[in-house]
Amino acid sequence: MALFFASCQGIAQKEGTVNKTISPAEFEQKLKLPDAQLVDVRSPEEYADGGIAGSMNINYNSADFESSIAKLDKNKPVLVYCLSGGRSGSAANKMNGMGFKEVYNMQGGLVQWRSEGKTAGKVAAGMSMENYTKAVSQKGYVLVDFNASWCAPCKKMLPWITKLAEEKKDVLALLKIDADQNAGLLAEKGIKGIPYLELYKDGALVWKQSGYIEESEMRKQTGL
Repeated sequence: MALFFASCQGIAQKEGTVNKTISPAEFEQKLKLPDAQLVDVRSPEEYADGGIAGSMNINYNSADFESSIAKLDKNKPVLVYCLSGGRSGSAANKMNGMGFKEVYNMQGGLVQWRSEGKTAGKVAAGMSMENYTKAVSQKGYVLVDFNASWCAPCKKMLPWITKLAEEKKDVLALLKIDADQNAGLLAEKGIKGIPYLELYKDGALVWKQSGYIEESEMRKQTGL
């Protein structure tokens, strides 16, 4: 029996993979990891009522859960939670099978988190993929600027992006998206860093740029 158990355990747990259920106190410490990816697997309705700041919402019960989760970085730690720990436990097991290297499920979920006096306030739901698609599908050009107030390269690019939008206002619309307020959208699109730019023409993606770029190089590449 012991031999059988050890054999099954070896099959279920991939070598080098961490899949642990940890206490809210341990979970809070893991949140301090610089590359941690925090995921709330509740429904969008639950998420809108409050959650842990900095989390992205990927609904465990949605049909596209696996495809959305697959866009996360499998080599960076993922911290997952739900209301009481059930859905997040199932999500952690699924991610373990998908090859994620470190997955931490919070024991007791938000119920236990709140009972220990930890903050779980309102979180910005951000723009949905449906609304994003509508926003970039208008006639003409749409330049999307994914940015954040703390991002130095984003701030360096802002003046010329604003100038370009004003200069081309008859044919170009500028859509600015705060990465912190739209973490779920970035995860769904597979965006792993900012600054990040996308250019659409009549609803079709014609150019994208990850990382800093000079105005002259952007104009050269896009023809704007």
